[in-house]
Amino acid sequence: MRAIHEARRFIEETPHEESAQILARLVLALETEVQVAISDIYKLNRKHFELALTILQEWRLARYYAGKARLFDGAVQATELVPKE
Repeated sequence: MRAIHEARRFIEETPHEESAQILARLVLALETEVQVAISDIYKLNRKHFELALTILQEWRLARYYAGKARLFDGAVQATELVPKE
């Protein structure tokens, strides 16, 4: 989750910079599942473009683990509904 923390710092330190605004829109789009223009991502310099790609990778991994946790919770609840013999 290093990239997510790096992006947060960058956005907080330079909120008026175009790159920070683009990364902020990317994060908002990931969290709220709204669209973001991919052409905006291509406007980023190489360092920030790679940061955006890493954010996407980390976000996907985090969603995988969140889905796995929800599956586990559902399995626990289901087994608690069945009487034990």
